[in-house]
Amino acid sequence: MFNHLLSLLIWLPIVGAIPVLLAGSGRPNTARWISLLVAVLTFVLSLFLLTQYNAADSSKQLGESYLWIASLGVHYGLAVDGISVALILLTTFVGILVIVGAWEVIQNKPHQYMAAMLVLEGLMIGVFCATDALLFYVFFEAMLIPMFILIGIWGGPRRVYATLKFFIYTFLGSIFMLVGLIYLYLKAGSFDLATLAALPLSMQEQTWLFFAFLAAFAVKVPMVPVHTWLPDAHVEAPTGGSVVLAAVMLKIGGYGFLRFSLPIVPDAADAYAWLVIGLSLIAVVYIGYVALVQDDMKKLVAYSSVAHMGFVTLGIFIAFMLVRGTGNADAAKLGMQGAMVQMISHGFVSGAMFSCIGVLYDRLHSRQIKDYGGVINVMPWFGFFYVLFAMANSGLPGTSGFVGEFQVILASFQANPWIALFAAFTLIIGAAYTLWMVKRVLWGEVTNPHVAEMKDINGREAFVLIAFAAAVVALGVWPQPLIHLMDSSVSQLVQQLGNHKI
Repeated sequence: MFNHLLSLLIWLPIVGAIPVLLAGSGRPNTARWISLLVAVLTFVLSLFLLTQYNAADSSKQLGESYLWIASLGVHYGLAVDGISVALILLTTFVGILVIVGAWEVIQNKPHQYMAAMLVLEGLMIGVFCATDALLFYVFFEAMLIPMFILIGIWGGPRRVYATLKFFIYTFLGSIFMLVGLIYLYLKAGSFDLATLAALPLSMQEQTWLFFAFLAAFAVKVPMVPVHTWLPDAHVEAPTGGSVVLAAVMLKIGGYGFLRFSLPIVPDAADAYAWLVIGLSLIAVVYIGYVALVQDDMKKLVAYSSVAHMGFVTLGIFIAFMLVRGTGNADAAKLGMQGAMVQMISHGFVSGAMFSCIGVLYDRLHSRQIKDYGGVINVMPWFGFFYVLFAMANSGLPGTSGFVGEFQVILASFQANPWIALFAAFTLIIGAAYTLWMVKRVLWGEVTNPHVAEMKDINGREAFVLIAFAAAVVALGVWPQPLIHLMDSSVSQLVQQLGNHKI
């Protein structure tokens, strides 16, 4: 079992989707219970993975490798490091909550909805485990299919437009990565990521490959200016789709930078770090102002996701500036750690925010801020969770939203105080747009008679919000276990930043 643990994690939810589909629309509760059982078993397996992983060892662990396409020498290669393990735990944790959250909400073909969620979960885990570039690409692209279905079938009135925009943006970016991978394969004779990382490349080759990878991963993060698909996708997606998209799928862009841009094209990544840092600061500051003027709650949180993910790319590429510019490896490690913690934290906070918006939408069928007001008078328990997650979204100390951003700002200050100043400015803007939304939704008198009739959260909704709240507070108060889990892997990444290929 130990030898096939990663394969089990990937294929259990994918194969588990089959009996969910076979349950059919005539037995919706059976489909729901089977999907929940599969999601819980996958989460338990991820906890077992955590016990088997040695955090003190920076090398890839629990590896599996089987010849997949013999004529090309392509392997079905899997292995994990601390960063992969943390992201797999996030994926399986969110997987349970989206199924519970959709239990009563999805009435139209619930068996197909649950099956699509399980397949998506398995494919995302596959991305975090793959050590073969072609296998990574297959999982990376295959994720589009269930998300396309989730938005296209259970989405809002403009779901067709949103799905097409989502698919075109992400697929087009991925084509550039595929061209880059084919070039590397022809040069190295292998798709193995470790082999590609050791492959000598000229600066011109690295530059072309860097921008090929940037095209794919910048869309997935998403970074300015290729971020415009995200608000549309979020607004039209069902609540579970928005939660998975924000909590896990966006992290795959940041993860791609770690696995491809840093080790394979380090010199080009260093040369163009200023570009990524500049785009990250634009996301942090400008997109924050864009969020400030939104009148749709989902769109506001979607733009805030772009701003918060800007900290991830900022922390990763600030590390380049520190290692190669000042030689300050400790500060580089701090920035990289901050980026990784921010990825996990954003998964909890954004997932929680979209879940809260889903609770409101299920009652009033509106996401417009102006349609609410005084909600806390009729939904006090909901108001408690909404305020907690809003504080985390604003980066309040004691919540997970503070830890990663603080680490990235500290590292940025040691690279360039002006970068740190712009990065820290997001704490002000983030508080502005988040608290402005909370004020208009929760506080004041109830003026809408439909709001007066709203009921407080039920047991199912409470379970989802309590789980997110526990994760947000635990990571905010005691981030050390997560930092320890990823510490050796981050240290090895920082060490790789100093490697030159020319």
